[in-house]
Amino acid sequence: MPRVGLTSNDVVTSAAGLADEIGFQGVTMGLLADRLGVRPPSLYKHVDGLADVQHQLATLAMTEVGDVIRDAVQGLAGRDALAALLTALRGYVTAHPGRYMATTGAELTGPDDPLLAASNRVIDSIAAVLRGYGIAETQMTHAIRTIRSTMHGFATLEASRGFQWDTDPDESFEWMIGFIDRGLRG
Repeated sequence: MPRVGLTSNDVVTSAAGLADEIGFQGVTMGLLADRLGVRPPSLYKHVDGLADVQHQLATLAMTEVGDVIRDAVQGLAGRDALAALLTALRGYVTAHPGRYMATTGAELTGPDDPLLAASNRVIDSIAAVLRGYGIAETQMTHAIRTIRSTMHGFATLEASRGFQWDTDPDESFEWMIGFIDRGLRG
């Protein structure tokens, strides 16, 4: 019998917190059950297994990323929108490194997958910022991949304490925004 009041949303929310604490790859059904105060078999009344938890976690994270991007870039254009976009992504990844990692490599299950809708929302927001630079639709995929790859690299390195040089990462981040802005204007 499932724990009274426990829902699949509770399981995913708990997995998100656990992923941020110990890393996405460290989340197991056993640890999740311990955190929720249930036995591992009880989780299967709410989710279909670890792959399902990971997929729902990716959907949650991508939805959250979409929200922070939307809120950050609303009403902005050009360099201001780019800086807001990159800052929002950086903030999300450094605050939620585990759940963000759930989004990398998550496979879509079909056209009705909520992860697809959440991913499209993020991509559309990035594309809207890039359209402000006059990026042609034929070049949009390349530009989106460049922004995502650059930001992913910077933010995941920062979240894993990969910047241990003397220079402040904030200075490097501002330099990166300027670099990308100049490249998009070129």
